[in-house]
Amino acid sequence: MSNVRSNIGPAAGPLNLSWALRSCRDACIGIGLISALLNVLYLTGSFFMLEVYDRVLPSRSLPTLAGLALLAGSLYVFQAILDVIRGRVLARIGLWLDENLSQRVYDILVRGPLKTRGSGDGLQPLRDLDQVRAFLSSLGPTALFDLPWMPFYLAICFLFHPMIGWTAVAGALVLVTLALLTDLRSRAPAKETASLGATRNALADASRRNAEVLQAMGMTGRFAALWGESNTQYRTGQLQASDIVGGLGSISKVVRIAIQSAVLGVGGYLVIKQEATAGIIIAGAILTSRAFAPVELAIAHWKGFVAARQSWERLQKLVAYFPQQKKPIALPAPHRDLALEAICVTPPGEQRLVVHDVSLTLKTGQGLGIIGPSASGKSSLVRAMVGVWSPVRGKVRIDGAAFEHWDADALGRHIGYLPQDVELFSGTVAQNIARFEISPAAERVLAAAQAAAVHDLILRLPDGYETEIGEGGAMLSAGQRQRLALARALYGDPFLVVLDEPNSNLDADGERALTRAIMAVRARGGIVVVVTHQSTALAGVDQLLVMTDGGVQALGPKDQIMNKLLHPQDAQPTPLKKVGAEGKKA
Repeated sequence: MSNVRSNIGPAAGPLNLSWALRSCRDACIGIGLISALLNVLYLTGSFFMLEVYDRVLPSRSLPTLAGLALLAGSLYVFQAILDVIRGRVLARIGLWLDENLSQRVYDILVRGPLKTRGSGDGLQPLRDLDQVRAFLSSLGPTALFDLPWMPFYLAICFLFHPMIGWTAVAGALVLVTLALLTDLRSRAPAKETASLGATRNALADASRRNAEVLQAMGMTGRFAALWGESNTQYRTGQLQASDIVGGLGSISKVVRIAIQSAVLGVGGYLVIKQEATAGIIIAGAILTSRAFAPVELAIAHWKGFVAARQSWERLQKLVAYFPQQKKPIALPAPHRDLALEAICVTPPGEQRLVVHDVSLTLKTGQGLGIIGPSASGKSSLVRAMVGVWSPVRGKVRIDGAAFEHWDADALGRHIGYLPQDVELFSGTVAQNIARFEISPAAERVLAAAQAAAVHDLILRLPDGYETEIGEGGAMLSAGQRQRLALARALYGDPFLVVLDEPNSNLDADGERALTRAIMAVRARGGIVVVVTHQSTALAGVDQLLVMTDGGVQALGPKDQIMNKLLHPQDAQPTPLKKVGAEGKKA
């Protein structure tokens, strides 16, 4: 079986769906050849019965019967071996597709929320890939490979007698019509069921993540009712699709049995008229049943086929929408400046500008505080600063290179980011600080923890740096999570450190530690950006940006801007410095 996988295709190349299908071509050709041998071997039962009735019974020859039985038994063993090989090859095609597309799908999962609204089931691409792999491992694809051989069996029926052939053709037309009807009737319900399932899963995931809020504020019952309604709609849609496929599948099964009986009846008529032998009656019935078996099997697995097809279509759309990012040439570590050139920012999947025409330049060793009322665009601005959101206009440059000229992973090593909503990952304290780097140096982990003044706190945990913090850091308090996230942001001495509301869960000691950390970054030549509503977090910065309605109200040295904000009556009649699209005074 290892040779089968090695012939499927290379493990390298442009990971897109068309390439994946082309790479599977040789394996599919092999399955087609195996299917050809199998469909020839499927004649064993028919011709064995034909020989028994027309040769063995009239001659009463036991040696002939034994020889035929031995030959048929050998062919059945060979048939079983080929059938097992075909199933295993199909399963390995599904596994190979998963191995070569799973990283691409994971990339789409991660990039999706950064380019779209992220509504619905965020794990749908992963489920789609699982659906395709599961279908390839089922009996459904074997029916598709056997269907083209139906004319071959019908031709042999015509060789037995034209009346038997026309009876089988009439049955084939009925079954093919049922198969087409199954496809037409099940396509829309299956698509609607998939959509309803994504909505239901998204609601369940949101309820799980916000379990504390639901419990504390008495909202559990209401959300249970909402989820129950969504689940009922999903069940109804699923039942409708199942009824269509199951009903047509049952009808096709009855039709196949009826056609087999019709062939027996026609064969009996031909025997009475002395136009056929008794063996032809049995052989024709078996052959007709074999000819229609792929159609019945296809209808029985039609639900899985439709689901896999829709999953593949969704994956194709996602792959087209999220083209694979090329790896740019490696750039030297940044050490000079960060520049925003008249950037405009919109939330993913929206057209509304939340940041417009912001220009500024920060030099090495500077610290910028960003203040302003809620919804003024502060968090959106820093998301663009760290490359989480891409500006719709303008450029963000670090040492003169726009973010799109950097490899994302390489640039990430030079950026420390503490988001407003702190998210940690299931694992140890050390793993989270080291950003899950493989075999990180212990001294770098300790240095980051000490820079964030969280070293002593970690030592008081049950297993110190090896303490498992649970999903999302559930084993830690909000303040501990924030300080641990600060240590993660400082890991590796990044050039640019961006902190969004870093003191929202900190006590007095934590705020002093935060100020020391900011000053330390500046002292070693880094750049720090701090978004805050509290003036205490501004102690370590020297520049201040005031935002209003997504634009810059004022930008300049912190003391000067703060003085004008706190004592407007003492300000000069000249307006504050404003930064427009060209960076000139307004």
